Amino acid sequence: MDFALTEVQTMLVDMARAFVENELYPHEAEVERTGELRRDLIDEIKAKALDTGLYAANMPEEAGGAGLDTVSWVLLEKELGRANYALHYTCVARPSNILMACTPEQAKHYLYPVVKGDKIDCLAMTEPGAGSDVRSMKTTAKRDGGDWVINGTKHFISHADLSDFVILFAASGEEDTPRGRKKKITAFLIDTGTPGYMIREGYNNVSHRGYQNSILEFDDCRVPQTQVLGEVDQGFEVANTWLSATRLQVAATCIGRAGRALDLALDWSASRQQFGQQISKFQGVSFKLADMALQLRASDLLLLNAAWKNDQGTMTDPDAAMAKLHATEMLAMVADEAIQIHGGMGLMDEIPLERIWRDHRVERIWEGTSEIQRHIISRALLRPLGG
Repeated sequence: MDFALTEVQTMLVDMARAFVENELYPHEAEVERTGELRRDLIDEIKAKALDTGLYAANMPEEAGGAGLDTVSWVLLEKELGRANYALHYTCVARPSNILMACTPEQAKHYLYPVVKGDKIDCLAMTEPGAGSDVRSMKTTAKRDGGDWVINGTKHFISHADLSDFVILFAASGEEDTPRGRKKKITAFLIDTGTPGYMIREGYNNVSHRGYQNSILEFDDCRVPQTQVLGEVDQGFEVANTWLSATRLQVAATCIGRAGRALDLALDWSASRQQFGQQISKFQGVSFKLADMALQLRASDLLLLNAAWKNDQGTMTDPDAAMAKLHATEMLAMVADEAIQIHGGMGLMDEIPLERIWRDHRVERIWEGTSEIQRHIISRALLRPLGG
Protein backbone atom coordinates (compact mmCIF):
# COMPACT_ATOMS: atom_id res chain seq x y z
CA MET A 1 0.00 0.00 0.00
CA ASP A 2 1.31 3.44 -0.97
CA PHE A 3 0.76 5.77 1.97
CA ALA A 4 1.31 8.94 -0.09
CA LEU A 5 -1.84 10.81 -1.16
CA THR A 6 -2.29 11.51 -4.83
CA GLU A 7 -2.52 15.11 -6.02
CA VAL A 8 -6.26 14.69 -6.48
CA GLN A 9 -6.68 13.28 -2.95
CA THR A 10 -4.67 16.15 -1.49
CA MET A 11 -6.90 18.64 -3.30
CA LEU A 12 -10.00 16.81 -2.05
CA VAL A 13 -8.80 16.93 1.57
CA ASP A 14 -7.91 20.62 1.31
CA MET A 15 -11.25 21.48 -0.29
CA ALA A 16 -13.21 19.49 2.27
CA ARG A 17 -11.29 21.01 5.20
CA ALA A 18 -11.96 24.53 3.88
CA PHE A 19 -15.66 23.73 3.37
CA VAL A 20 -15.99 22.37 6.92
CA GLU A 21 -14.22 25.35 8.49
CA ASN A 22 -15.99 28.02 6.41
CA GLU A 23 -19.48 26.58 5.94
CA LEU A 24 -20.10 24.24 8.89
CA TYR A 25 -18.12 25.46 11.91
CA PRO A 26 -19.89 28.87 11.98
CA HIS A 27 -23.27 27.17 12.57
CA GLU A 28 -22.23 24.64 15.20
CA ALA A 29 -23.05 26.83 18.19
CA GLU A 30 -26.60 27.46 16.96
CA VAL A 31 -27.32 23.78 16.33
CA GLU A 32 -25.85 22.76 19.68
CA ARG A 33 -27.82 25.46 21.50
CA THR A 34 -31.21 24.84 19.85
CA GLY A 35 -30.90 21.13 19.08
CA GLU A 36 -32.39 21.87 15.69
CA LEU A 37 -31.20 22.31 12.13
CA ARG A 38 -33.16 24.99 10.31
CA ARG A 39 -34.55 23.93 6.93
CA ASP A 40 -33.36 27.16 5.31
CA LEU A 41 -29.85 26.48 6.65
CA ILE A 42 -29.97 22.94 5.26
CA ASP A 43 -30.93 24.30 1.84
CA GLU A 44 -28.21 26.97 1.98
CA ILE A 45 -25.39 24.57 2.84
CA LYS A 46 -26.73 21.87 0.52
CA ALA A 47 -26.58 24.28 -2.43
CA LYS A 48 -22.93 25.03 -1.64
CA ALA A 49 -22.12 21.34 -1.24
CA LEU A 50 -23.72 20.63 -4.61
CA ASP A 51 -21.69 23.41 -6.21
CA THR A 52 -18.41 22.07 -4.82
CA GLY A 53 -19.19 18.46 -5.74
CA LEU A 54 -19.13 17.25 -2.13
CA TYR A 55 -22.83 16.36 -2.06
CA ALA A 56 -23.45 12.63 -2.60
CA ALA A 57 -19.74 12.22 -3.28
CA ASN A 58 -19.94 8.62 -2.04
CA MET A 59 -22.17 7.58 -4.94
CA PRO A 60 -20.83 5.99 -8.15
CA GLU A 61 -20.41 8.08 -11.29
CA GLU A 62 -23.11 6.12 -13.12
CA ALA A 63 -25.58 7.38 -10.50
CA GLY A 64 -24.40 10.98 -10.83
CA GLY A 65 -22.05 10.93 -7.83
CA ALA A 66 -18.37 11.69 -7.60
CA GLY A 67 -17.37 8.05 -7.98
CA LEU A 68 -14.67 8.27 -5.33
CA ASP A 69 -12.55 5.23 -4.62
CA THR A 70 -12.85 4.03 -1.02
CA VAL A 71 -9.59 5.58 0.17
CA SER A 72 -10.57 9.00 -1.22
CA TRP A 73 -14.04 8.64 0.26
CA VAL A 74 -12.79 7.95 3.80
CA LEU A 75 -10.37 10.87 3.48
CA LEU A 76 -13.40 13.04 2.75
CA GLU A 77 -15.37 11.52 5.62
CA LYS A 78 -12.54 12.28 8.05
CA GLU A 79 -12.70 15.97 7.17
CA LEU A 80 -16.49 16.17 7.30
CA GLY A 81 -16.44 14.28 10.60
CA ARG A 82 -14.66 17.17 12.31
CA ALA A 83 -17.93 19.16 12.32
CA ASN A 84 -21.26 18.77 14.12
CA TYR A 85 -22.83 15.56 12.82
CA ALA A 86 -26.18 17.05 11.89
CA LEU A 87 -24.52 19.74 9.81
CA HIS A 88 -22.24 17.51 7.83
CA TYR A 89 -24.50 14.48 7.40
CA THR A 90 -27.73 16.29 6.64
CA CYS A 91 -26.40 19.20 4.60
CA VAL A 92 -23.60 17.33 2.81
CA ALA A 93 -25.59 14.13 2.41
CA ARG A 94 -24.16 10.76 1.54
CA PRO A 95 -27.16 8.76 0.32
CA SER A 96 -27.39 5.07 1.09
CA ASN A 97 -25.49 3.05 -1.52
CA ILE A 98 -28.17 0.43 -1.19
CA LEU A 99 -30.14 2.51 -3.71
CA MET A 100 -27.78 1.14 -6.36
CA ALA A 101 -29.99 -1.95 -6.18
CA CYS A 102 -32.84 0.06 -7.75
CA THR A 103 -34.33 -1.10 -11.03
CA PRO A 104 -34.04 1.44 -13.89
CA GLU A 105 -37.59 2.59 -13.20
CA GLN A 106 -37.01 2.87 -9.43
CA ALA A 107 -33.81 4.79 -10.06
CA LYS A 108 -35.76 7.54 -11.81
CA HIS A 109 -37.89 8.11 -8.72
CA TYR A 110 -35.41 7.42 -5.91
CA LEU A 111 -31.73 7.02 -6.79
CA TYR A 112 -31.19 9.94 -9.17
CA PRO A 113 -33.30 12.50 -7.25
CA VAL A 114 -31.41 11.64 -4.04
CA VAL A 115 -28.01 12.11 -5.69
CA LYS A 116 -29.16 15.45 -7.13
CA GLY A 117 -30.37 16.62 -3.73
CA ASP A 118 -34.03 16.73 -4.77
CA LYS A 119 -35.03 13.96 -2.35
CA ILE A 120 -33.80 12.63 1.01
CA ASP A 121 -33.69 8.95 1.94
CA CYS A 122 -33.65 7.18 5.30
CA LEU A 123 -32.93 3.57 6.20
CA ALA A 124 -35.07 1.56 8.63
CA MET A 125 -33.85 -1.70 10.16
CA THR A 126 -33.73 -1.20 13.95
CA GLU A 127 -36.75 -2.03 16.09
CA PRO A 128 -37.52 -1.66 19.81
CA GLY A 129 -36.97 -5.40 20.28
CA ALA A 130 -34.44 -6.01 17.50
CA GLY A 131 -31.18 -4.11 17.55
CA SER A 132 -28.06 -6.15 16.82
CA ASP A 133 -30.20 -9.25 16.18
CA VAL A 134 -31.71 -8.06 12.91
CA ARG A 135 -33.37 -11.37 12.09
CA SER A 136 -35.54 -11.04 15.18
CA MET A 137 -37.36 -8.07 13.66
CA LYS A 138 -41.11 -8.19 14.10
CA THR A 139 -42.10 -5.83 11.27
CA THR A 140 -43.78 -8.05 8.68
CA ALA A 141 -44.48 -7.82 4.98
CA LYS A 142 -47.20 -10.18 3.72
CA ARG A 143 -48.39 -10.69 0.17
CA ASP A 144 -51.94 -9.70 -0.65
CA GLY A 145 -52.64 -10.17 -4.33
CA GLY A 146 -50.11 -8.07 -6.22
CA ASP A 147 -49.33 -5.93 -3.17
CA TRP A 148 -47.48 -6.24 0.11
CA VAL A 149 -49.09 -5.28 3.42
CA ILE A 150 -46.62 -4.05 6.04
CA ASN A 151 -47.14 -3.90 9.80
CA GLY A 152 -44.71 -3.06 12.58
CA THR A 153 -42.57 -0.41 14.23
CA LYS A 154 -39.04 0.85 13.65
CA HIS A 155 -37.14 3.23 15.91
CA PHE A 156 -33.87 5.17 16.09
CA ILE A 157 -34.38 6.03 12.41
CA SER A 158 -32.06 8.91 11.53
CA HIS A 159 -33.44 12.00 9.74
CA ALA A 160 -36.71 10.25 8.87
CA ASP A 161 -38.41 13.54 9.74
CA LEU A 162 -36.76 15.10 6.68
CA SER A 163 -37.00 12.13 4.36
CA ASP A 164 -39.09 11.74 1.22
CA PHE A 165 -39.03 7.95 1.43
CA VAL A 166 -37.75 5.12 3.59
CA ILE A 167 -35.74 2.06 2.66
CA LEU A 168 -37.52 -0.44 4.89
CA PHE A 169 -36.46 -3.95 5.87
CA ALA A 170 -39.25 -6.31 6.91
CA ALA A 171 -39.67 -10.03 7.60
CA SER A 172 -41.31 -11.59 4.55
CA GLY A 173 -41.28 -15.26 5.54
CA GLU A 174 -39.23 -17.99 7.19
CA GLU A 175 -36.76 -20.64 6.07
CA ASP A 176 -35.13 -23.72 7.57
CA THR A 177 -31.41 -23.41 8.34
CA PRO A 178 -28.91 -25.68 10.15
CA ARG A 179 -29.52 -23.47 13.18
CA GLY A 180 -33.30 -23.67 13.01
CA ARG A 181 -35.93 -21.56 11.35
CA LYS A 182 -34.93 -18.01 10.49
CA LYS A 183 -36.78 -15.10 9.03
CA LYS A 184 -36.40 -14.05 5.42
CA ILE A 185 -35.99 -10.31 4.93
CA THR A 186 -37.14 -8.12 2.04
CA ALA A 187 -36.31 -4.47 1.37
CA PHE A 188 -38.95 -1.96 0.25
CA LEU A 189 -39.07 1.64 -0.97
CA ILE A 190 -41.95 3.44 0.75
CA ASP A 191 -42.83 7.07 0.08
CA THR A 192 -43.52 9.41 2.97
CA GLY A 193 -47.25 10.01 3.04
CA THR A 194 -48.19 6.48 1.98
CA PRO A 195 -51.40 5.51 3.83
CA GLY A 196 -50.57 3.40 6.87
CA TYR A 197 -47.06 4.83 7.23
CA MET A 198 -46.62 7.33 10.06
CA ILE A 199 -43.51 9.12 11.34
CA ARG A 200 -43.48 9.99 15.03
CA GLU A 201 -41.01 12.06 17.01
CA GLY A 202 -38.20 9.97 18.43
CA TYR A 203 -36.17 10.14 21.63
CA ASN A 204 -34.05 12.92 23.08
CA ASN A 205 -30.47 11.90 22.41
CA VAL A 206 -27.38 13.08 24.29
CA SER A 207 -25.29 12.60 21.13
CA HIS A 208 -25.37 14.55 17.85
CA ARG A 209 -27.73 17.42 18.64
CA GLY A 210 -29.75 18.51 15.64
CA TYR A 211 -29.58 15.04 14.11
CA GLN A 212 -33.03 13.70 14.83
CA ASN A 213 -34.19 10.13 15.22
CA SER A 214 -37.76 9.06 14.63
CA ILE A 215 -40.18 6.23 15.29
CA LEU A 216 -41.81 4.76 12.18
CA GLU A 217 -45.14 2.97 12.45
CA PHE A 218 -46.70 0.80 9.74
CA ASP A 219 -50.35 -0.12 10.09
CA ASP A 220 -51.62 -2.17 7.14
CA CYS A 221 -49.38 -0.09 4.91
CA ARG A 222 -49.97 -1.35 1.37
CA VAL A 223 -47.26 -1.10 -1.28
CA PRO A 224 -47.12 -2.64 -4.75
CA GLN A 225 -44.61 -5.26 -5.88
CA THR A 226 -42.80 -2.54 -7.85
CA GLN A 227 -41.61 -1.08 -4.52
CA VAL A 228 -39.52 -4.11 -3.62
CA LEU A 229 -35.83 -3.16 -3.63
CA GLY A 230 -33.77 -6.04 -4.99
CA GLU A 231 -35.24 -9.53 -4.87
CA VAL A 232 -37.99 -10.78 -2.60
CA ASP A 233 -36.56 -12.47 0.53
CA GLN A 234 -33.07 -11.26 -0.39
CA GLY A 235 -32.92 -8.17 1.81
CA PHE A 236 -29.75 -9.30 3.57
CA GLU A 237 -28.00 -9.87 0.27
CA VAL A 238 -28.98 -6.38 -0.86
CA ALA A 239 -27.74 -4.87 2.40
CA ASN A 240 -24.48 -6.83 2.45
CA THR A 241 -23.69 -5.87 -1.14
CA TRP A 242 -24.08 -2.14 -0.70
CA LEU A 243 -23.72 -1.39 3.00
CA SER A 244 -20.42 -3.14 3.75
CA ALA A 245 -18.48 0.13 3.91
CA THR A 246 -20.71 1.96 6.40
CA ARG A 247 -18.48 0.87 9.30
CA LEU A 248 -15.58 2.54 7.53
CA GLN A 249 -17.63 5.73 7.42
CA VAL A 250 -18.20 5.60 11.18
CA ALA A 251 -14.49 5.01 11.73
CA ALA A 252 -13.55 7.92 9.46
CA THR A 253 -15.84 10.47 11.10
CA CYS A 254 -14.60 9.39 14.54
CA ILE A 255 -11.00 9.88 13.42
CA GLY A 256 -11.87 13.35 12.14
CA ARG A 257 -13.38 14.34 15.48
CA ALA A 258 -10.48 12.84 17.40
CA GLY A 259 -8.07 14.85 15.26
CA ARG A 260 -9.92 18.03 16.12
CA ALA A 261 -9.87 17.16 19.82
CA LEU A 262 -6.13 16.47 19.69
CA ASP A 263 -5.51 19.78 17.90
CA LEU A 264 -7.40 21.62 20.63
CA ALA A 265 -5.46 19.80 23.36
CA LEU A 266 -2.14 20.59 21.68
CA ASP A 267 -2.96 24.29 21.33
CA TRP A 268 -4.15 24.51 24.92
CA SER A 269 -1.18 22.69 26.40
CA ALA A 270 1.26 24.87 24.46
CA SER A 271 -0.38 28.15 25.55
CA ARG A 272 -1.73 27.41 29.03
CA GLN A 273 0.74 28.14 31.82
CA GLN A 274 0.80 26.81 35.37
CA PHE A 275 3.59 27.10 37.93
CA GLY A 276 5.47 29.43 35.59
CA GLN A 277 5.64 27.18 32.53
CA GLN A 278 3.58 25.68 29.74
CA ILE A 279 1.56 22.72 30.94
CA SER A 280 2.96 20.74 28.01
CA LYS A 281 6.24 20.68 29.93
CA PHE A 282 4.68 18.38 32.51
CA GLN A 283 4.91 14.68 31.73
CA GLY A 284 1.38 14.20 33.04
CA VAL A 285 0.20 16.24 30.06
CA SER A 286 2.83 15.45 27.43
CA PHE A 287 2.45 11.69 27.89
CA LYS A 288 -1.32 12.03 27.42
CA LEU A 289 -0.69 13.84 24.14
CA ALA A 290 1.69 11.10 23.03
CA ASP A 291 -0.84 8.36 23.81
CA MET A 292 -3.61 10.28 22.03
CA ALA A 293 -1.47 10.72 18.91
CA LEU A 294 -0.43 7.05 18.99
CA GLN A 295 -3.98 5.73 19.14
CA LEU A 296 -5.17 8.20 16.53
CA ARG A 297 -2.43 7.08 14.14
CA ALA A 298 -3.27 3.43 14.74
CA SER A 299 -6.94 4.07 13.94
CA ASP A 300 -5.99 5.97 10.82
CA LEU A 301 -3.81 3.13 9.55
CA LEU A 302 -6.46 0.48 10.26
CA LEU A 303 -9.00 2.58 8.36
CA LEU A 304 -6.79 3.27 5.36
CA ASN A 305 -5.75 -0.37 5.16
CA ALA A 306 -9.37 -1.52 5.16
CA ALA A 307 -10.33 1.13 2.59
CA TRP A 308 -7.41 0.17 0.35
CA LYS A 309 -8.38 -3.50 0.58
CA ASN A 310 -11.97 -2.60 -0.27
CA ASP A 311 -10.75 -0.96 -3.47
CA GLN A 312 -8.84 -4.16 -4.27
CA GLY A 313 -11.91 -6.27 -3.58
CA THR A 314 -10.20 -8.04 -0.68
CA MET A 315 -11.64 -6.32 2.41
CA THR A 316 -13.06 -8.79 4.93
CA ASP A 317 -15.66 -8.28 7.64
CA PRO A 318 -12.91 -8.34 10.32
CA ASP A 319 -11.03 -5.58 8.44
CA ALA A 320 -14.04 -3.27 8.68
CA ALA A 321 -14.80 -4.41 12.24
CA MET A 322 -11.26 -3.65 13.42
CA ALA A 323 -11.34 -0.19 11.85
CA LYS A 324 -14.72 0.63 13.39
CA LEU A 325 -13.93 -0.84 16.80
CA HIS A 326 -10.57 0.84 17.24
CA ALA A 327 -11.68 4.25 15.95
CA THR A 328 -14.80 4.47 18.11
CA GLU A 329 -12.98 3.42 21.27
CA MET A 330 -10.01 5.62 20.41
CA LEU A 331 -12.31 8.63 20.10
CA ALA A 332 -13.65 7.95 23.59
CA MET A 333 -10.13 8.03 25.02
CA VAL A 334 -8.97 11.07 23.05
CA ALA A 335 -12.06 13.11 23.89
CA ASP A 336 -11.78 12.27 27.58
CA GLU A 337 -8.06 13.04 27.76
CA ALA A 338 -8.49 16.30 25.84
CA ILE A 339 -11.03 17.42 28.44
CA GLN A 340 -8.70 16.36 31.24
CA ILE A 341 -5.91 18.47 29.75
CA HIS A 342 -8.25 21.47 29.51
CA GLY A 343 -9.48 21.03 33.07
CA GLY A 344 -12.77 22.74 33.84
CA MET A 345 -12.79 24.64 30.56
CA GLY A 346 -13.03 21.37 28.68
CA LEU A 347 -16.59 20.92 29.92
CA MET A 348 -17.73 24.40 28.95
CA ASP A 349 -19.54 24.88 25.65
CA GLU A 350 -17.24 27.70 24.55
CA ILE A 351 -15.13 25.02 22.88
CA PRO A 352 -16.37 21.88 21.08
CA LEU A 353 -14.74 19.33 23.38
CA GLU A 354 -17.81 18.72 25.51
CA ARG A 355 -19.77 18.09 22.30
CA ILE A 356 -17.16 15.68 20.98
CA TRP A 357 -17.21 13.91 24.36
CA ARG A 358 -21.02 13.61 24.29
CA ASP A 359 -21.19 12.63 20.65
CA HIS A 360 -18.64 9.86 20.87
CA ARG A 361 -20.88 7.63 22.99
CA VAL A 362 -23.26 6.54 20.26
CA GLU A 363 -20.42 5.51 17.95
CA ARG A 364 -19.76 2.36 19.98
CA ILE A 365 -23.42 1.36 19.55
CA TRP A 366 -24.71 2.12 16.05
CA GLU A 367 -23.58 0.28 12.92
CA GLY A 368 -22.81 -2.68 15.17
CA THR A 369 -21.85 -2.42 18.83
CA SER A 370 -18.27 -2.86 20.01
CA GLU A 371 -19.30 -6.32 21.22
CA ILE A 372 -20.55 -7.23 17.73
CA GLN A 373 -17.24 -6.07 16.22
CA ARG A 374 -15.29 -8.20 18.68
CA HIS A 375 -17.51 -11.16 17.83
CA ILE A 376 -16.80 -10.72 14.12
CA ILE A 377 -13.05 -10.48 14.72
CA SER A 378 -12.82 -13.40 17.16
CA ARG A 379 -15.03 -15.63 15.02
CA ALA A 380 -12.72 -15.09 12.04
CA LEU A 381 -9.70 -15.96 14.19
CA LEU A 382 -11.19 -19.12 15.66
CA ARG A 383 -13.13 -20.52 12.70
CA PRO A 384 -10.02 -22.02 10.97
CA LEU A 385 -9.23 -23.82 14.26
CA GLY A 386 -12.70 -25.27 14.56
CA GLY A 387 -13.70 -22.79 17.24
